[in-house]
Amino acid sequence: MRRAVILGGTGLVGRAVARRLLRAGWRVDLTGRDVARIPADLAASGAVFHTAERSDDAATARLLGDGADLLVDCLCFTAADARSLLPLLPDVSSTVMVSSKAVYVDAAGNHVNSPVKPRFDGPVREDTPTVAPDLSGDFDSPAGYGANKVAAEQELLGSGHPVTVLRASKVHGEGAAPAREWVFVRRALDGRRTLLLADRGRGVDHPTAAANLAAVVEVVAERPAARVLNSADPDAPDAPARSPGPSPGSWATPGTRCCSTSRPPPPTSAGHPGARRRRSSST
Repeated sequence: MRRAVILGGTGLVGRAVARRLLRAGWRVDLTGRDVARIPADLAASGAVFHTAERSDDAATARLLGDGADLLVDCLCFTAADARSLLPLLPDVSSTVMVSSKAVYVDAAGNHVNSPVKPRFDGPVREDTPTVAPDLSGDFDSPAGYGANKVAAEQELLGSGHPVTVLRASKVHGEGAAPAREWVFVRRALDGRRTLLLADRGRGVDHPTAAANLAAVVEVVAERPAARVLNSADPDAPDAPARSPGPSPGSWATPGTRCCSTSRPPPPTSAGHPGARRRRSSST
């Protein structure tokens, strides 16, 4: 039986990958801080939980043992994180690093976490320029998140081993914290019938369902290679239903109407993608 090891296996992406692989007949070992976070269906399907910090290199080495067919790292944020995996890669048939669209920059050097949002001339492809790598390890900031991801990618892609870097965008699905769909669910529960869309519903976000990302992981596991792949949902939401996650209409109560406004959205309190990553090895 093929064996997969998922670092950060109880978070949004990790649990989706585990479900996909278990259904395909894989043996799945996953790590995290709290066994209570493992979904009941994963435990019932045979997933084995191992309490371990992502920073505990010895624990990761013991878990891999004589090797694995697939290693999925959902918690690789810095070059140091990536380097910690290098001694283990000779015994892994295929490795996947979960990265982010935050690495990409437009012609002016702006990225998704910049004060000025990027304006791309067309589709963002894998050969789109990225921010310069940052080896400091200070990823917990708007400027540092994407730059440290690039540094981690380069360490793994330069290893000579079959590592796939998957760059996702605004991942949504069961286990997301905070849930990207919550704004729509909250309004439906409150019985509010008007949904305001900033910037007239326009945007450039192309979200990634965790389940779709998991499907890509299964495919690349069967075809090991060193490469970068973007991963996003097959259909980007369009105005006036532009949102990360399902269409607003799918969450609205009957009679809800969408109203667009030319005003920009208010500042978010959620922070950049790396703001809460180190609080738990399972996020």
